[in-house]
Amino acid sequence: MYTPAGRSFLAIVLSCTLGFAGCNRTTPSANAPSATLSQAQQLALESARQQLELIPPPSKTRYMAVRNLNTWENPYLTVQGSMVTLHVLIADANTSTLGQGGLLRPVGARRRNLDVRVGDLPAALNAIPESAWPYGRVVAVEEAHEVPVSARAEVRRNVESVLKTLGDLGVVAYEWNDSGRGL
Repeated sequence: MYTPAGRSFLAIVLSCTLGFAGCNRTTPSANAPSATLSQAQQLALESARQQLELIPPPSKTRYMAVRNLNTWENPYLTVQGSMVTLHVLIADANTSTLGQGGLLRPVGARRRNLDVRVGDLPAALNAIPESAWPYGRVVAVEEAHEVPVSARAEVRRNVESVLKTLGDLGVVAYEWNDSGRGL
């Protein structure tokens, strides 16, 4: 069962993902993406980078103190063989601390998981509300768990592609390892 906030978040992600066909051309920046991307992909990446620059730079002291992805409040990515799962914790609309995290206001009810193609990652990150980035412009990245041996190379290639995309967007990638701590 989706809440109205969840439906609007998914609608925004879908509309942004599908709506990049009519973007206007922007001037290339000094750190332009590689020439291997198509012109439409470069325009989408540049547009997403400009939008994500509105989010403040990351606060290293805040995100380095997190020891478990269950307590991570910024968006994080689980990279799989054919897609990326984007995990977003929507900010609590109620500013009161009364009942926060309890039975009536569980944290899990605000968490959204969205499966995204690697090519659509800039649009998906761009659709996340600014209030869902409390640590600033940083995303934790983890490899999927229990990946078959035959698929490990594909997952690792996707991780490298995701890290490059995040770098092109100006988003800090905090690579999470299996021991439960960032690298």
